[in-house]
Amino acid sequence: MSKKNGVRTTRRSIGYWLQQLLALPGAAFEYAIGKWAALSASSEMLSEAVPLQLSSSTVAKLTYAWSKSSAASYHEAASNWTQAELSFIERIRLEIAACNRNNVTRTEAYRDVYFRTPELHWALLAHMVSRNGGWNMTDLQGEWLPWLLGKEQRVAVFGFLEQANALIFQDAYPQLLLYEWSRREGRSLFHLLPAFGVSVFMLPVWKQFWRDGEAAPLTIALIVNEQHYIEQRVVQHPYFREKVLHTLFFGLQSLLQLNGVIFPYGKGKAKGEGMDALRLSGLILERFESLQERIELGKRLYAMLFGIPRVYDGVRCFAAAVKHTGSRADYAPHIFASVRQKPPQRVYTERLLGGRLKPEAEPIYSPELGAAWGDQPLESPEPGDWFVSTSDVVPYFQKLPMPHSFEITNEYGLMLNKIELAVLAMMRGK
Repeated sequence: MSKKNGVRTTRRSIGYWLQQLLALPGAAFEYAIGKWAALSASSEMLSEAVPLQLSSSTVAKLTYAWSKSSAASYHEAASNWTQAELSFIERIRLEIAACNRNNVTRTEAYRDVYFRTPELHWALLAHMVSRNGGWNMTDLQGEWLPWLLGKEQRVAVFGFLEQANALIFQDAYPQLLLYEWSRREGRSLFHLLPAFGVSVFMLPVWKQFWRDGEAAPLTIALIVNEQHYIEQRVVQHPYFREKVLHTLFFGLQSLLQLNGVIFPYGKGKAKGEGMDALRLSGLILERFESLQERIELGKRLYAMLFGIPRVYDGVRCFAAAVKHTGSRADYAPHIFASVRQKPPQRVYTERLLGGRLKPEAEPIYSPELGAAWGDQPLESPEPGDWFVSTSDVVPYFQKLPMPHSFEITNEYGLMLNKIELAVLAMMRGK
């Protein structure tokens, strides 16, 4: 069979199984009931929400400061650093290198920063988003995706996820550490930001945060900065565009809603069961290639996480209690297992019913990161400052919208069903 014919067969087979899923009266009924329950739960939690506020005066001050920023003079600051400052910079670089080994070390570093300095909202947001990045990485070597993707493509997708995760950490973590050291020293150390290649865009933001402590403008700025930072270096990189973004898998990812960001936030009694059921909040990213959509998704996740008490309390407890391993068993041990109970099957058999394991079914294999991927050397990022125009960034600071629907426990169960059906479709197409 030719490669082109194989792709057509795969598309037809996956489409067939998805139609089968949605055509099942029971599945359609369960989905409708679950959708209504999710909207109802979202509405109830929204009634308790305390929306985050953006100060118009702070945004106006930042806008003025950005308009006066000079990237050239900012990045020439190294000539004025003292020997003591150069030694301090080297200490931070060593800590960055130690914590930037892999997704697990990065994710845990973000968590540690947040619990030391909870005023840095972005650190908790980054911790949870980085957890999702780790789960996506291990999925590539888990139960299902090896059936859908060849080894070469799985390696390429892992490289894409790893590069984005590592570059964001390399850019953001020194900023967080400089804030912590500024607190210890009792003076601003943000003039050292250029030593770590941080954009001139961030200097006025940190100075403003140091003066007034407003978390929302800083968090939005970090979201805007990090997504711009990886835009040319990863998302628009020719290799990743060819091997990842412009492939059938990325289209399949949207179809199966694999590009969701989930935050476990609690437990609740499952209908008809005597056990506690997982509760998930989160949002779906429709177009990863869109810089604007990625930034707006980050803002909505932030508004949800810190504006809805039930979500924040649950996520904070989860982050404090559960060490990140990369396995989805971290949050759903009733569905996933980090170690296989039996050797891999040559023919996959269906294990899920309504987003839950069938009675006596073997758990879905979801390995820990260390069992799935070895540490990867980080390539040096391309130099350059992405910030060129104040008018490009100011619109992101006009509002901080709260998502209307974010309770996705039922959606998540349906997503698991769709992935399993896609595996069955792949087997049927061979």
